[in-house]
Amino acid sequence: MARLKMGMVGGGIDSFIGDVHRKAASIDGMIDMVCGAFSSSEEKSIASAKALDVPRAYGSFEDMIRAEAKLPKDERMDFVAIVTPNYMHFPPAKMALQHGFHVICDKPVTLTLEEAIALQKIVNSTGKVFALTHNYTGYPMVKQAKAMISKGDLGDIRKINIHYLQGWLSTAIEKTGQKQAAWRVDPKKSGIGGALGDIGTHAENLVEYITGLKINELAADVTAFGEDRILDDDGNILLRYTNGAKGTMTFSQIATGEENNLGIRIYGTKGSLVWHQENPNQLVVRWLDRPMQIYTPGGNDIYPEAAKYVRIPAGHPEGYLEGFATIYSNFAKEINQINTGKSQSTSPDFPTINDGVRGMKFIYAAVESSKQNASWIKI
Repeated sequence: MARLKMGMVGGGIDSFIGDVHRKAASIDGMIDMVCGAFSSSEEKSIASAKALDVPRAYGSFEDMIRAEAKLPKDERMDFVAIVTPNYMHFPPAKMALQHGFHVICDKPVTLTLEEAIALQKIVNSTGKVFALTHNYTGYPMVKQAKAMISKGDLGDIRKINIHYLQGWLSTAIEKTGQKQAAWRVDPKKSGIGGALGDIGTHAENLVEYITGLKINELAADVTAFGEDRILDDDGNILLRYTNGAKGTMTFSQIATGEENNLGIRIYGTKGSLVWHQENPNQLVVRWLDRPMQIYTPGGNDIYPEAAKYVRIPAGHPEGYLEGFATIYSNFAKEINQINTGKSQSTSPDFPTINDGVRGMKFIYAAVESSKQNASWIKI
């Protein structure tokens, strides 16, 4: 596989998520970062590039995209990674696609549903690869769960419970200058969803990825408990799926003491499974007619769909960074496939612009439902 060249928008040296993306992109040795518009300040962008040993720095994403497009093909970036707050997803994504670059973007995909739909049209019209970093879909045991359900091992799916609980916004840290909190509670930068957009979309995407089912209707009760907060920081949702299955989702960023407690339980007619992100190397499966099984990445009984994503020997934990890396790796493989003259995959194994639009529709439906006293709303 040819090594691809990455440009980054946002993600300067003081950025949490930018550092995550850079590390994840480098894990499988398929990607080199060659340029970046790391800050709205040209001085800070240049300083970040120097600290990160990146060859080219730009003062804005517009300058970067225009300049890179003029370089010879073997020198310019192949794709753009967008690691900015939500309100700065759509402008660079649109411009990059229209200038012939592939895009990988942090979630949720855009600030508004209207932007998401517009971006979907641009992706489809340009034919470029677009990936969304719902990184939890990259865990080997999540791949195992998906494979088991798709093969019918659990029978017909009837009940799905998912929770995503954090406690980092239990106090008003946005008033102390904490940057990660400040933009997330600001509707001008985050959109109409707070915790709903930040972690609720992860839960929505994970359920739909593992089960292959779509949420058809929801009834949501979302709340802003934090003092003076406009956007939600907690929510509970009833879910109805396209096959008739029922489910619940609870998400919170004011669940005091919780760190990153993402967990899912899926119940079918033949068996059930449970997976927790804080213990990602175990997938527990309980059967109707035989003893419980615990699958691990090193086990001989895991399916090929999961085994191909295991990077290290049994008993060595893999997690957050590797989940991101799997998305970057599959994204890079898709670009290389196109570069060698092959057709783009119809069902690539990473979240796409279509998943991004689904996520935005989920946010809007949940907010509308909550405004109507948790009435049922179709997605």
